Amino acid sequence: MATLTLRQGLRTWTLSFEAPQLLSALLDSTDASFAHPCGGRGVCGKCAVTVSGCASVPNEAERRLGVRLACQVHITGDAEVTLPTQLPLAQIEGGRVCDLQPIAPMKGRFGAAVDLGTTTIVLQLHDLHMGRSIGAASMLNPQTSVAADVIGRIDASMKGRADELRAQVTSAIQTLLTAACAQADIHADAVDALVITGNTTMLYLLNGQDPTSLSRAPFVADCLFGCDAALWKRQAYLPRCLHAFVGADTTCALLASSITQQPDTALLCDVGTNGEIALWHQGRLYVASTAAGPAFEGAGIRCGCANIPGAIDHAEAAAGNIRCHTIGEGKAVGLCGSGLVDVIAAALDTGALDETGLLEDDPLPLRDGVSLVQEDIRAVQLAKAAIHAGIMSLLSAAHCPVDEVTTFYLAGGFGSHLSIRSAVRIGLIPNELAQRVRVIGNAALDGAAMLLMDTTLRQRVDAMVACATHVRLDGNAEFVERYVEAMLFPEA
Repeated sequence: MATLTLRQGLRTWTLSFEAPQLLSALLDSTDASFAHPCGGRGVCGKCAVTVSGCASVPNEAERRLGVRLACQVHITGDAEVTLPTQLPLAQIEGGRVCDLQPIAPMKGRFGAAVDLGTTTIVLQLHDLHMGRSIGAASMLNPQTSVAADVIGRIDASMKGRADELRAQVTSAIQTLLTAACAQADIHADAVDALVITGNTTMLYLLNGQDPTSLSRAPFVADCLFGCDAALWKRQAYLPRCLHAFVGADTTCALLASSITQQPDTALLCDVGTNGEIALWHQGRLYVASTAAGPAFEGAGIRCGCANIPGAIDHAEAAAGNIRCHTIGEGKAVGLCGSGLVDVIAAALDTGALDETGLLEDDPLPLRDGVSLVQEDIRAVQLAKAAIHAGIMSLLSAAHCPVDEVTTFYLAGGFGSHLSIRSAVRIGLIPNELAQRVRVIGNAALDGAAMLLMDTTLRQRVDAMVACATHVRLDGNAEFVERYVEAMLFPEA
């Protein structure tokens, strides 16, 4: 018997089977099967996947599309398959209207904006003439099979796995591009332009560059991008990064928020695996990064999962108990990031969890076999302390009182579904900023789409970089002190 490991979002499961078998036949036995409009002839591209391990060599149909197809690839032994997800455009965009004015678009008829995240990759397809968004797809970053964070991937690259890491992410982007094009009924070859944003490490690994400079003090990147590249015979633009650990994703989020075009003091924070924070104050931009880890994306949590049907996405304390809501209102299958924060806040409110982070009962049952364990609490404490301490330390470094912040932009997919009340209750967001939060969703993807549609915005990005000051938090005594304090949960 062979084993097939399937990944979709942050969900992972396995199948045992007699090899060899056609992948689409194996998927038909699960809840992850594809529709096959072309009858399995390998011409529509709607079953594009990424495959590693024991599999047949790409056939003519797969070579033509440049991806593996579930209706064509045979699994011949132990293998791993990552499936893309097609998310609603509103969820991907985080509230932005999907159409943009094509002021000075990149060349060609069709283009794609890509948010190359540490944990997930999201692609959005655009008609460059009309400005319309015509397709979208996302998937787990397959590099998570090598390491969950950028430090682990830098180490793996330096130990000889650079080609593997690059192949994983290029294959994933091509798979998403094919899936999005299939939605729009166009061939992937019709896409001429790409804007790929992401943190600095992700762009290094995509470009096949040696990340040694990112691995050791003083952590000064020898490339900050802001350049054109040729990827898969397409014109690609890689936006400018602000620092070794404040990447192009933050640059694009700043662009989308228009934070530097306003006179008021404002903060922006993307709560991801690497928490990136930016402060616009008195005409200057201050940026910092802090390692939050993947807990808020459901990774490393015993019952963690992505925003899938059955995920506990919200919870509240009711009559001394924790009442949980699931996506789709069906049986609970796990905890996504927003649900995790809500559950911990509710556990604090009911007394099931104390301010030190100790659970009264370990595990703490929630519903349908989903529970919270002590290790989950510790992971969240580490993550929320890093974000909270990073925000307060950046304000201090800029000599900016928290009361002067008029708007706190919360970026990223996690922030789109987050209960601000729960985030304040667990100490993720400083209480002083609670009434000033503005959720802007996947602003990195928004900014990438803006750069796709208006190449003149590159000058605005250059101006942002010119006025930016990086604040180091590693070795920062104030940050360490605030971090230790923020490990505790606030009193009610």
